[in-house]
Formats: sequence, structure tokens, C-alpha cells
Amino acid sequence: MSAERETLIAEFLKRNGWDQARRGRLAGDASFRKYDRLEDQRGRVVLMDAPPPQEDVRPFVRIARHLHALGFSVPQVLAEDPDAGLLLLEDLGDDTYTRLFARGHDEHALYALAIDALIALHRRADAVPAGVQPYGMPRMLEEVGRLYTWYLPLLGAPALSAAALKEFETLWQEVLPLAWKAPTSLILFDYHVDNLLLIPGRAGMKACGLLDFQDAVAGPVTYDLMSLLEDARRDVNAALIADMKQRYLAAFPAVTPADFATSWAVMAAQRHSRVIGTFARLKLRDNKPHYLVHMPRLWRYMDMCLAHPSLAKLKAWFDTHIPPSLRVVPA
Repeated sequence: MSAERETLIAEFLKRNGWDQARRGRLAGDASFRKYDRLEDQRGRVVLMDAPPPQEDVRPFVRIARHLHALGFSVPQVLAEDPDAGLLLLEDLGDDTYTRLFARGHDEHALYALAIDALIALHRRADAVPAGVQPYGMPRMLEEVGRLYTWYLPLLGAPALSAAALKEFETLWQEVLPLAWKAPTSLILFDYHVDNLLLIPGRAGMKACGLLDFQDAVAGPVTYDLMSLLEDARRDVNAALIADMKQRYLAAFPAVTPADFATSWAVMAAQRHSRVIGTFARLKLRDNKPHYLVHMPRLWRYMDMCLAHPSLAKLKAWFDTHIPPSLRVVPA
């Protein structure tokens, strides 16, 4: 961290009365954001350090306040300096799903709680706050384009021809609208076990803490469900996945299983393509190679979703231009 950045943080903490607190690194992630825990006799808070121009805390603040108003457990914003990219947040504790699973906690109970939180959100007509944009075609195409922008260079594979790239974009433009066979609601976007907490002493959906939602958009309800159950970072038992899908569908009988499955497959193909490309970018651009360990899992997911009949043409494109021999990452 630069001396200038550290000075900005010190001034922010002093203005808000936390400059004398003990400070220790809590977490970092694939973004440029970092999190520190501040602790003194009053208790604990979390400092989010999200340096501009790479990061913007305003979307996080907007969504956090909206979700809190709807009754969900999100970190309350205690102080903010949006221009500096600094927030003080309520500390919701250390019991992330990832840590709880490592300690042997009941997987079914935790996943059911996370599914029930999504059900509660998707039942609300006011789930999407003002200012949140639709998950639009330009953004979705940029995200899947990371496959050829970053993944193929990671392998040292030849660049695709202009015709192949054009076909790739056209096929996605054809299939992405099928995701809207499912209803639209707020997509939290990074809904997975690293970003979910169990909060003792809270009941119902409030027991599920939500940590990461600054990239929220409006889009198909299948997205966050799929993000949770086809987790890029851990394997989830197939029987548990089927049970959680049924749990969700039972809450929305108007959604047909066929439409749900189509939307799921399209959103899965889109997200897994994005994550594969993003993990390659983290290695090549940001020197974070540890994400590559997840590539085999992501390609297994891709094989699963591309098997859906609605993605037959896209599957043929992948089999031609990124065949199984290229769906591996060198050690």
C-alpha cells in the first residue's frame, strides 16, 4: 500500500473515531478491495478499502441500504468516504459458510438457509432498487468474451479467426434471451459460500448474512441459485443440488421446471465462461495463479450446461474452437 493511501485511511479513521483501534487484515479477494478489522473496547467494525479508480463503493452502499431496509442481514454502513473508496461497516463475524463447512457444519441446513434467503428476496416486488441496471447484452457479451481474451492466451493457443469470433457473439446473442424464461429479480452476482455467513441469534432469513453484492443487477432468478450450487471453488453433492432446486421451485409453482432448466443452463454457461476467463486474467494480469486450481471444476460445469438442447449450437462452437484438449490448464 502506498504511503498516500495509508494517509487517506488514517485520516478517515481519525475522523470517525477509530484511529486508536487495533487493526488487522481480515480478508482480500479477487478484486482490488481489502478488508481490515478494527477492534477496541467498544467492539469491532470492518474497514473496506476499495481504491478508486479500480473500485467504486457507491453501488455497495446503495444495495446494502436497500437490502437492510428489506430486512436482510447485510453489513450496515457506519461511515463512508466514497471519493476515497473507504467504508466502515458493521462486523457480522467470522462464520462464513466456507469456514463452517471446514468445521463439519451441516451442509444441507446451510444451503437451505441460503436458498430460503433467495426465496424471500425473489418474492418481493420491490427487490430491485432504483438505479440498478438490467443485466444487459453488452455486459454479458464482454464477460463471455474473456474466454478468448484471456483463457486462450493462458494456454498459448492461437488467436481465433474473425469469423469464429463473430459466430461466438452471434450464438450468445441468440441464447442469452432464453435465460429470461425465468422471472426477473435482483441478482446479487457473487452469491457463494465465501460471501455468506451464519449469524448466531438471528432467525429466518436474517440468520444468513450477505457480504458481497456491489455488482448487483436485475436479471433471471436462476443466476444466484446457480452461482451458489455450481460453486467455482467447491464441489457440491449432486443430490443436495437437486434437493435445493426443488426447494426453490416449490416456493414458485408458476415457474415450470422446463423453463427453469433452460434459464439455468444459459446462465450457467454465461457465468462459467466469465469465471474461466476471469481466473485466467487473474493469473496473467494480476499474478494470482491460485485460482487456476478451480479450472477443471469449471470445465465440468461447462460440459453439463452445454448438454442442454437449447445450447446445442453453442456446444458445437466450443467443440470446434475450444475442444476438450484445450479445456485443461498446464501446471
